[in-house]
Amino acid sequence: MKTRVHIFVSGRVQGVFFRSAAKHYADRYNVKGWIRNLPEGRVEAVFEGEKQDVEKMIEFCKHGPSSARVTTLELTSENYTGEFTSFKMRYI
Repeated sequence: MKTRVHIFVSGRVQGVFFRSAAKHYADRYNVKGWIRNLPEGRVEAVFEGEKQDVEKMIEFCKHGPSSARVTTLELTSENYTGEFTSFKMRYI
């Protein structure tokens, strides 16, 4: 079953390789979408893929890489669109 989630991660999540680690796992789990830093210090991402693989990405985002300190994870389920062909790091 394909699924899509839109997340916002708060805490110490910038400057700790959060986006590059997420890209590594997304490529490993064949999850498509994107991730970016936001000006106020949060990280925003959209994940699409098989439900069990997207759930692995959500689990990663609850903790992030070892130097991150996640305090809040906001998650919204959305309709799967299939619009992505890869996982990319976006820049503002």
